[in-house]
Amino acid sequence: MRILVTGGTGFIGSHTICELLARGYEVVVIDNLLNSSISCLEKIKEITGKEVKFYKGNVQNKELLTSIFKENKIEGVIHFAGLKAVGESVKKPILYYDNNLSSTLTLIEVMSEFNCKNLVFSSSATVYGNPEKLPLTEDCRIGGTTNPYGTTKLMIEQILQDVYVSDPEWSIAILRYFNPIGAHPSGLIGENPNGIPNNLMPYIVKVATGELPKLQIFGNDYNTKDGTGVRDYIHVVDLAKGHIKAIEKINNKTGIDCYNLGTGIGYSVLDLVRTFQEVNQIEIPYEIVKRRPGDVEAIYANPDYAKKELGWSAKKSIEEMCRDSYNYILKTKK
Repeated sequence: MRILVTGGTGFIGSHTICELLARGYEVVVIDNLLNSSISCLEKIKEITGKEVKFYKGNVQNKELLTSIFKENKIEGVIHFAGLKAVGESVKKPILYYDNNLSSTLTLIEVMSEFNCKNLVFSSSATVYGNPEKLPLTEDCRIGGTTNPYGTTKLMIEQILQDVYVSDPEWSIAILRYFNPIGAHPSGLIGENPNGIPNNLMPYIVKVATGELPKLQIFGNDYNTKDGTGVRDYIHVVDLAKGHIKAIEKINNKTGIDCYNLGTGIGYSVLDLVRTFQEVNQIEIPYEIVKRRPGDVEAIYANPDYAKKELGWSAKKSIEEMCRDSYNYILKTKK
């Protein structure tokens, strides 16, 4: 089966490609390399011994996307491509609406033209907004999103629901990620954004390596055990394996469904900082600053439905997430 992976050189995309190749899938990638590097494809080859076909460009480019489908017999798509920083989306909402929505609409249009109707969509737990209950199940209320990034994911989910209603031949899996961290155990691929990271683990790592002087923790006055925000952190390799299960599911039946991909455990910001320090034997200086616009107090999953329907569950511990994240950066800097 040949899979098109949009945004495939990114953090989650690159790990998912490794899992796809390991299971015998053929992979075609499109990425504009805005937040990633082409070098990761060489790392993927080093890990798997296999190559992927790569196209540089935007998913919004219908002409390019059409040529990809013409040149390759694409049988399914995993759609990662999109801007993903909560804080940035609050500052640049139009950029996020334009990029994330238009790329998805173009992709759906081209897929329809080529009668390719198997899609796994990279959604987010942000679609739940401020959670009505914890842990979150897939039938919890969605909406009331607290930032434009989350709103784009919510809108795309609705678009996909409408696409399926209009044409029940589609087979769509919507994966609602919680907070992916960690890196491939080889240390060859991982997350290393430019500048000051928008996400917690890359920020911690850059402080650990001395690239940044201290970690900023956004708020310690939440109604949580230590006042800092609580999240469900999931190892990126576990998350990647969830996409394999989703591809297997949509390849066998039509329909549309949503799945929470998380561990079911909520860790605070300070929990993660302390665990990182203990596992890696390094001090992480930090300061408390005011809350960041768009953040919710606490959010973590009930992952039972994904286990029941996909046969998937997270296996890796928070200690492994911290160890692998740091190991990747140390190997990168050698």
